[in-house]
Amino acid sequence: MKIIRRFSTTDFQALGCVATIGNFDGLHLGHQAIIERVKALATEKKLPSVLITFEPTPQEYFLKENAPARLMQWREKYDVLNKMGVDYLVLIPFDAVLANMSSEIFIEQYLNEKLNVKYLLIGDDFKFGKNRTGNFELLKQYSHYFSVEQCNTLKNSDERVSSSLIRQGLQQADFLRVKQLLGRPYTMNGRVIRGNQRGRTIGFPTANIAILRKKSPLWGVYAVKIHGLENEILLGVANLGSRPTVDAGTRVFLEVHIFNYNKEFYGKFMEVEFAHKLRDEKKFDSFELLKEQIFKDAEASRIFLGSPLR
Repeated sequence: MKIIRRFSTTDFQALGCVATIGNFDGLHLGHQAIIERVKALATEKKLPSVLITFEPTPQEYFLKENAPARLMQWREKYDVLNKMGVDYLVLIPFDAVLANMSSEIFIEQYLNEKLNVKYLLIGDDFKFGKNRTGNFELLKQYSHYFSVEQCNTLKNSDERVSSSLIRQGLQQADFLRVKQLLGRPYTMNGRVIRGNQRGRTIGFPTANIAILRKKSPLWGVYAVKIHGLENEILLGVANLGSRPTVDAGTRVFLEVHIFNYNKEFYGKFMEVEFAHKLRDEKKFDSFELLKEQIFKDAEASRIFLGSPLR
């Protein structure tokens, strides 16, 4: 799958494309249903499949720190879409120009001129343009450019599958429910960076991943499964938070201790699956008390995951 950030030379501009547009935060089952329809239509029409989204999200632009926590950053979105077989991911910068652009101008400049969309599929709650005036009815007026199809909301146990519902499930640490809504376990991924290495001094090394989000949908200590470092799934315990005891709570990291693993992991890319919440993050009065709790957390995670002792 290719990423498009600049629109002067899109590979499919002359040919046209089958596209969908939206935030697609989480790429849950409802999103997946739309994408599968896009792929099927693209195959039928012999055109490339395209997912159009915004970076940052409109909510992050307008609401700043009050925006809902993002379920996935764009790289995580890319990985899932690539596995699904989408041809192109188009990232449109959401800035002051776009925020003040009318829905009609957006259709003309982006959907028609820049991307040459021939078939467009949207969710039944999709709105766009200044003051969110753009909708399905408006898009139908541009049938001389493209055909538009509206996809109905997917329901799970009579609940509308949505990113908001997934955030709620994560806040409640209901990972089974979240998995049912996503169609896969909830994960975060990234490249391992060097931390302060204090964990190594107590025989508890951690792989540290910077959380590239304005706000994290999870916070606390978790039993986790690690994908990507080996051919097999590894088990561990993770702290997702601001490390208030050792780092004054200035930055947010995902710190993962991997059980029975002594290989080098700096610079490697890994995916962390959240299996169970052990506790909230807290500030301890001393590093010694934190150390004591770390080993208790590791033991609790081993018991939950069924990991053997060293």
